[in-house]
Amino acid sequence: MERTLWRRLPLLVRANSKESVEFILQTLWRTRKSGLDADDRRLLCEMLQLQNESDLDPLLLCLRVLIRKCVYENISKDDIQKVFPEEVLPELQRLLTLLLQKFQREWQADIHMDKVSLPFLKAMTWNTATQETEMMEPLAVINLKLQNDAQAPQEELDLKFQLAKGTLDTMLKSMYCIRDQLSNLGET
Repeated sequence: MERTLWRRLPLLVRANSKESVEFILQTLWRTRKSGLDADDRRLLCEMLQLQNESDLDPLLLCLRVLIRKCVYENISKDDIQKVFPEEVLPELQRLLTLLLQKFQREWQADIHMDKVSLPFLKAMTWNTATQETEMMEPLAVINLKLQNDAQAPQEELDLKFQLAKGTLDTMLKSMYCIRDQLSNLGET
């Protein structure tokens, strides 16, 4: 990290308490995907007693970098302390190290939960049936057997749905088109 990034870190000392710094870190984590909204920014400025909101962004950037290192690189307590340059106050280093360690496992669990495991198709069968309506329009009943790696390996989900003839025709034409394109790729 650049030395200039650390220049704003002492602004955390303006926070009234350890709980305030903890709240700031939790807010940054909570808004990691969306960014801070105007209310969050205003609240953090008040907590840090900042007159100028432009002082907030460099501090938040520094804290987000620390959070990412802690969560994604799984760094230990000793390694967290090594990230700080000498000019960062020892009390501030200790406080941030303790708080980052406190939330490290929780945040890593959040990251793990964020990774969506999509089910994969294990089997597909279909048969045509005749719908009992005035028009006696044929339907295709498709049975999909899906399996999700995130669940137990034996857990499967059966999914059945019906397609009208027009939809089935369109789907089959698309599948044949894809097959032909893949065949042409294989030949070249």
